[in-house]
Amino acid sequence: MTERLYRALRLIRVVEEEVARVYPTDVIKSPVHLSIGQEFIAVGVCDALEPRDHISITYRGHAAYLAKGGDLNAMIAEMYGKKTGCCQGRGGSMHLVDAQAGVIGASAVVGTSIPVATGFALAAKRRRTGGVVVCFIGDGATEEGCFAESLNFAALHRLPILFVCENNGYAIHEPLAKRWATDRLCERVATYGIPTRRIGDGDTVTVRDAALEAVAAMRDGGGPAFLEILCYRWREHVGPNEDFDQGYRSADEKTPWAARDEVARLAALLPPDRVAALESEIAATVNAAFAFAETSPFPVPEDLHDHVYA
Repeated sequence: MTERLYRALRLIRVVEEEVARVYPTDVIKSPVHLSIGQEFIAVGVCDALEPRDHISITYRGHAAYLAKGGDLNAMIAEMYGKKTGCCQGRGGSMHLVDAQAGVIGASAVVGTSIPVATGFALAAKRRRTGGVVVCFIGDGATEEGCFAESLNFAALHRLPILFVCENNGYAIHEPLAKRWATDRLCERVATYGIPTRRIGDGDTVTVRDAALEAVAAMRDGGGPAFLEILCYRWREHVGPNEDFDQGYRSADEKTPWAARDEVARLAALLPPDRVAALESEIAATVNAAFAFAETSPFPVPEDLHDHVYA
């Protein structure tokens, strides 16, 4: 299990670091919201899922997309605006989708994926697929009205949906302390009769175990569950750089999170030769994906009205 989790973490980290490296060259045609430092959440949760399950992701969705098995080549090509992208170059980084892998299309609008994921969970229950839906959200999305509405609907109908709040403490540049009267998010969710758990240790295995427990209960008809997982965004809200010079947060906040970086921690649990082999394999995979994007064709004008119905 450790090797599997490390491989997923390392792949996501290398992909996003390469995105950050090439972004200033303008080959990437859309804004990027990097999840460097937060990867452990997506990896831990998605390791608990099966192919029949679905995930709903946010515009900071690279990690969850890849952790669920989304096509890496199609993801990078989409960011390059190429026809071989997962949206044929129409959506960019914030609109990733891979139906075959169970990745519900992402949205760039905060919170809008929440009711969509809830609808998928309703469909799964009515079709008796045995599948569950994971809805990844940021802490800022919990302030949208559809969050409360969807929690209520999911609890009322005992839907198989796991809400996962990646709480990095900031909605863009606004800290949680300026937005919430209390930080007792789990307490608020629990008023709907939904089991909740808050995880603050940044441990991939802790996240995986919590997700496994919640998902198993859902498959037995237990209804929705909620995980609030504390994390920290290492890079700026949107873009490839750090932003500790912008005055809204201090680099000191990052220090304890970087010290317990899961990519490094899990690597230390594996034999060094195995780590080296995995890193070589991942580097080749990532290089191939970016080469695929570079050499793929752009959409042509004749494609402009495809998939347009109004």
